Amino acid sequence: MSQAPGPAGVASCGAFEQVSPGDLMVLAEQLGRPARGVRRVAHRCPCGAPDVVETAPRLPDGTPFPTLFYLTCPRAAAAVSTLESTGLMRGLTDRLASDPDLAEGYREAHTDYLARRDSVEVVAEIAGTSAGGMPERVKCLHALLAHALAAGPGVNPVGDLARAALPDWWVCGPCVTAGARR
Repeated sequence: MSQAPGPAGVASCGAFEQVSPGDLMVLAEQLGRPARGVRRVAHRCPCGAPDVVETAPRLPDGTPFPTLFYLTCPRAAAAVSTLESTGLMRGLTDRLASDPDLAEGYREAHTDYLARRDSVEVVAEIAGTSAGGMPERVKCLHALLAHALAAGPGVNPVGDLARAALPDWWVCGPCVTAGARR
């Protein structure tokens, strides 16, 4: 694996890999459809399958796509949905108003996300829009977890909090049957 390239001034802790034909098969099974606009594997589950991919800021059909880091593992996505249903997003949004350190870290995560996406391609239609509600509110833990996994610990504090609250989704083995290994 190669070190993830980061924009100037952006910490780059995650390991990014080129997408293999086997990865594309796994992604299609995970998503229930062919993956669109996948550039690289941004994070692998401990089972070996991709669980986060880096997606092009503009899909092949020309559609702007602000979600640079996309959580693909259905087990991880289901666990995050369960967290969302507990009211965690509302609690974290409230905490942003009362915890200046968390709020500052979340603003920095927003800046990091934009810089990473803009280093791939600047798309005017989505300029200034990151993911997951950053920097003002917590809207989508799936996107925030994906960013945290791709960028590494300490880059997205809300994504890190979500990860800490999740069970280990991989303990039952790979989430897919088709070529779950590279």
